[in-house]
Amino acid sequence: MSKWQTKEQLLDLLCDLVKIPSVTGSSAEIKFPKHVHNELSSLPYYQHHPEHLRLCPTGDGREFLMALVKKNESVQNTVILVSHFDVVDVEDYGLWKESAFDAKQLTQLYYNHKDELSPDIQQELETSEWLFGRGTMDMKCGLAMHMSIIEQATSGTFDGNILLLTVPDEEVNSIGMRKAVPALLEFAEENELKYKAVLNSESMFTRFPGDQNKYIYTGTIGKVLPGFLCYGQETHVGEPFLGLNANFMASQLSSELELNTDFCEVVDGEATPPPTNLIQKGLKKDYSVQIPHRAVTLFNLFVLEKQMDSIVQSLMDSAKTVAKNIEETYSKHAKNYVQYEPYTPQNVNVRVLTYQDLLDYAIEKYGREQVQKIEKRVLSQKENHLDEREYTIELVDELAILCKELAPMMILFFAPPYYPAICSRNHPLIKQVTTEMIDYARQNHEISLQKINYFGGISDLSYVGLQYPITSLQPFVKNMPLWEKGYSVPLKELEEFDVPVINLGSVGKDAHQRTERLDITYTFETLYDLLPTCIHKLLENRE
Repeated sequence: MSKWQTKEQLLDLLCDLVKIPSVTGSSAEIKFPKHVHNELSSLPYYQHHPEHLRLCPTGDGREFLMALVKKNESVQNTVILVSHFDVVDVEDYGLWKESAFDAKQLTQLYYNHKDELSPDIQQELETSEWLFGRGTMDMKCGLAMHMSIIEQATSGTFDGNILLLTVPDEEVNSIGMRKAVPALLEFAEENELKYKAVLNSESMFTRFPGDQNKYIYTGTIGKVLPGFLCYGQETHVGEPFLGLNANFMASQLSSELELNTDFCEVVDGEATPPPTNLIQKGLKKDYSVQIPHRAVTLFNLFVLEKQMDSIVQSLMDSAKTVAKNIEETYSKHAKNYVQYEPYTPQNVNVRVLTYQDLLDYAIEKYGREQVQKIEKRVLSQKENHLDEREYTIELVDELAILCKELAPMMILFFAPPYYPAICSRNHPLIKQVTTEMIDYARQNHEISLQKINYFGGISDLSYVGLQYPITSLQPFVKNMPLWEKGYSVPLKELEEFDVPVINLGSVGKDAHQRTERLDITYTFETLYDLLPTCIHKLLENRE
């Protein structure tokens, strides 16, 4: 008797998974993989092969889960099914917050109050069957489908091996996937596996308002978090022209970079969204009438195929443009102010440096030991519960304070996380399977799947290979203060892993919003057929 093969069984499984409130960083995120382990352990296959089902530590108290179904001892070809089980918080649900993880109850609430929803959602509720709740779309539906496929695999359905991998922390730093890649390499050697493809099942993301298209993806977008530490010159607010306000400097950088389409990258007609600000703040800890002379601004920057030297150069060019504008604006206002107060206005010259420039200067002038002392002091403050962004800012700030004679200055750095862009659109297997799946969906389900090169929602597929040699990442690595000091990406393992990717998932809407929802019919009927068909094609011997 099957566990997860009927629409009703899959719906119950998904609701069961959603009920565990596995918000990133919570105790439930630690509990979740143990629950999945227990569920899979009930399958007869794992009672005979317990060594193929394992929980693996990430090193911070969390775990990821691997579940292998091997066709037989001589079969090596393997498809990896990737999902993540962490979700974002539920503060946006307001009065319905307590029901956010009870999918059936929350869905009933939305249907009972559909007149309070937008007209678009009301129309959807009339024409399709939806399940609301945190994690229904992003992405416990993908995990539920993968568990169903694992059950099919235990019955010998596939002409090859299936390896389920589900990880924590995709929503923040992806430590789960970063730790999983080395483990996957060891697991392949231990079990004589040859990885043919990595199949993710993140739900489709709409590309524009009202988008009803269905997509299959051959890669995932990348992203970096560039920041600028602005160090001005302190002065009393009553004498502003004797200093330079760092908040002003940071605001000018934000004005230059925010939504700047010069940073959009276009590949085969697909464009990255422009950069947008994630953090901007002064670094004064207390109120005083001294102007803020240290500030920081941090941006989300998506990438596709640009290499790091080009990205760093573009950011530095923009910063130099801003520095010149600051100097000109300061000079203009200072000269105008002379008519009110007779004084000799000073000029400002704003330096633009990379973090590596600052680090080299600090080591040369103050010695490596002094720099290491600063790093040790900042990194020892983990009990303060700073996240990786805050640690990064603190490191740059402390080093800038040490080298304050360079001020006024703007220092480019990168903060975690780093998501490499990955695309397999030119890989022969992925090209062939994508074409065949588009034909299959049209012929068997009257669905027009469209191929998209890059999944736009960020995914753990970023960590299954490298598009460029490790050496090309040096301009990035050298300017990330936390690199190998609390944050890293296993670059050598990624270069060795290098498995082609594909993403085929469900139809969902409003990820990370209180109206997050899943199209039940598409997921448990259409996708239930498309996923195993795709796996069969990935496992076919095409040599």
